[in-house]
Amino acid sequence: MIGKVVRGSNVAGLLRYLYGPGRANEHTDPHLVAGFGDPHELEPDRRADGSPDLRRLTGLLHLPLALDPFGGCEKPVWHCSVRVAPGDRMLSDEEWGQVAASVMERTGFARHDDEAGVRWVAVRHAPDHIHLVATLVRQDGKRPRTWNDFFRVREACRGAERRLGLQTTAPADRTAAKQPSRAETEQALRRGWREPPRVSLRREVCAAAAGAGSEREFFARLEQAGVLVRKRHSTINPREVTGYAVGLADHATRDGAVVWYGGGKLAPDLTLPKLRARWVGPAGEGLGQPVHGAMARAVLRGQVTAAAEAARDETGFFAQLREIGVLVRLRYSEINPGEVTGYAVAYPGYTDRDGAVRWYGGGRLAAGLTMPGLRHLWEQEDTGAGSFRLSGPERDAFYSHAAQQAATAAEQIRRSAASDPPAAADAAWAAASTFHATARAIGNPAPRDVADAYDRASRMAHGKIPQRTAEGDGLRAAARLLAMAGSPGDGSTPGAAQLTLGLVRLAKAVGELRQAEQHAAQAAAARQAAERLHASLSQARSGVPAPVGTQQPQQSRTARRARDIAGLDFPAPLRPGQHMPDDSLIQSRPQSSPGPTRRPPSRAGPGR
Repeated sequence: MIGKVVRGSNVAGLLRYLYGPGRANEHTDPHLVAGFGDPHELEPDRRADGSPDLRRLTGLLHLPLALDPFGGCEKPVWHCSVRVAPGDRMLSDEEWGQVAASVMERTGFARHDDEAGVRWVAVRHAPDHIHLVATLVRQDGKRPRTWNDFFRVREACRGAERRLGLQTTAPADRTAAKQPSRAETEQALRRGWREPPRVSLRREVCAAAAGAGSEREFFARLEQAGVLVRKRHSTINPREVTGYAVGLADHATRDGAVVWYGGGKLAPDLTLPKLRARWVGPAGEGLGQPVHGAMARAVLRGQVTAAAEAARDETGFFAQLREIGVLVRLRYSEINPGEVTGYAVAYPGYTDRDGAVRWYGGGRLAAGLTMPGLRHLWEQEDTGAGSFRLSGPERDAFYSHAAQQAATAAEQIRRSAASDPPAAADAAWAAASTFHATARAIGNPAPRDVADAYDRASRMAHGKIPQRTAEGDGLRAAARLLAMAGSPGDGSTPGAAQLTLGLVRLAKAVGELRQAEQHAAQAAAARQAAERLHASLSQARSGVPAPVGTQQPQQSRTARRARDIAGLDFPAPLRPGQHMPDDSLIQSRPQSSPGPTRRPPSRAGPGR
């Protein structure tokens, strides 16, 4: 049983919607099942044409608002929809009335022994759900406390599940990302966008955070991706950045202002303080060990190329390299000691067998990265420094390194799942970065959808940040290296297949961890990610293109919303004896493909 809460200001409009036919005639027999008084007495009278006369009920709900000495709050209408899971039995009106009363009791809005509680009613117009409508002023003129009302509704729903023998759902643990509102979803449909801006921005922020080693690099990656960034500065120390918001240039209000989304409005772990927890230590330290051979050379070539493109002279060029943690050694002219004739770069900690730092001259990285070549570039004010592109062996080295880190993390998570689940929390959280970085590195829609599906499984309950571990740092380092790989590469290489298989095992391990912790929603997210990635790997190995979806008959948007709400709100927990797909079946299973992408569920009720 799931309850969703929204606030509004138009009680008359809400009642008209609840007693009306709905957006596609999906409302049947609207009637009251409970309320602040006898529901039979509160039930609206019918006019001659059969339509309900809602004036009396609207007035009764409005009356306490006139008693508020401060004129009432901005949004005094509390609207909560409560829905049972697909497959649950149909509840009677009496049972729904008990559910409604328990919600009002648990929130403290109208306790059974409090005659001065808020006025409220519960409307049923469908077999599987009800709508509670309340005005947020008590009958003695005081305002009720609304703090954490959503979590109190969740507790009431779980109590009703136990009492009525319904499907058990997960507790409210603040691991879910904020879903787009109905207005956002319908705006995306009208404008022909593939998805609401909130979803696109969350994915861009996750990808930028996965590839960044510092706050500066994080914001730079967002801007490179075309995302608008607005930083919030401290009022005490104006130089200190305390938060951020992101937006899209083509998503604006009617007056042309950009619609901004703070990090916390996208997902619980995307606030700036929680992102900073990923970037502890110097920027170069985030690469992890080992960064060797082809990987070190490729990463250095990419960073030197980026610094050369951003700089306008050699002073700025060398300053940028040092700022991101790259060691720089200059070579001076023997004739003119003040003239720089060349340079070499290295990573801290990357050494030869004898322990000496391994240096790479600009010419060893790329022909266009010699000192004369760069000076020519800056004189011509060109926009490119010699095209950074990974070779096939270099890219496979990145994939193989990430696959090894995923295997190490999966093994550690499985060891800890039964005996010490908190020890595996950091690896589960860091795995999200690896999924997002892989999606960008491979450039395939399937890993992108997998990363979106996995996100909830990675988060700790109630927004907590786990204690850092070596396995988590290894995954974060692998994600950053994948992000440094540059433009998307071929996802069908042996290295890419090895990485995909490693991520399947990682998602399975996290699913087992969340199941052991009895976090059904998170276990379902990890299971969905593993299944989708498994399907994409099977399809790639079979060499058969994904079947083109056939055009389905036109459905009402409301019907689709109901299906989507059911699918997203009620994740099916693993049944006893049910297991995740086995690795040995990846090559032998018949081809399958991920299900269709679901639009985010919308909230019921009229726009307010």
